[in-house]
Amino acid sequence: MTMLGDIVVRLYDETPVHRDNFVKLVKEGYYDGTLFHRVIKDFMIQGGDPDSKGAPAGKLLGVGGPEYTLEAEIKDRLFHKRGALAAARQGDEVNPERRSSGSQFYIVWGQVYNEGQLRQFSKQLKMQQVQSAFNLLAAQHRDEIMQMRRNRDRAGLQELQDKLAAEAEKQVKGNELTDEQMKVYSTVGGTPHLDGQYTVFGEVEEGLDVVEMIQGSATGRGDRPIDDIEMRITVIE
Repeated sequence: MTMLGDIVVRLYDETPVHRDNFVKLVKEGYYDGTLFHRVIKDFMIQGGDPDSKGAPAGKLLGVGGPEYTLEAEIKDRLFHKRGALAAARQGDEVNPERRSSGSQFYIVWGQVYNEGQLRQFSKQLKMQQVQSAFNLLAAQHRDEIMQMRRNRDRAGLQELQDKLAAEAEKQVKGNELTDEQMKVYSTVGGTPHLDGQYTVFGEVEEGLDVVEMIQGSATGRGDRPIDDIEMRITVIE
């Protein structure tokens, strides 16, 4: 619930780690009094930072959360259509496994795209997924890579890099936007460039008009709404 109206979301059973964690935090009252602290028009609204409770005007927010992260549950069929509920996270450079924040989430608004734009996004999506697969493989070979660097074994490093790059390409072969994604993004809208990058674990069933109002809010530094938008969340059994 917010001062602008109610938003009802359905959590996906396909992402049980995120579902169960969200329900647990809601029942504990973790989110009550927190803000939608980051809002970007035609993109998304983000909340779930416990540091936003009673935060003074102008305070930068977005780094708070519980002392844990969640394993990624990124599923091909769960994508960033308008109204999707997804978990925020740290970037790939410090989080190659794409583990989710323990509490912060966002709701997608996005845009409606034409076919040409979607085809470009599809190519970008595949490139991102190849890079993600490569990063994960490199993390698994970290000790080997570090030893080669200490030994200044450039030939060995290049050979391993080529091997991992080929394996990453193989893993995501043909992994582009599906027909369903193309249809939804060209009619309903969303944020296709986030697909494969973040865990989507639910969707808005009622109150999309409230999401629209929030994403259109005037914002200041750090994309924080000038007028605070507090939330209170309850579980509907």
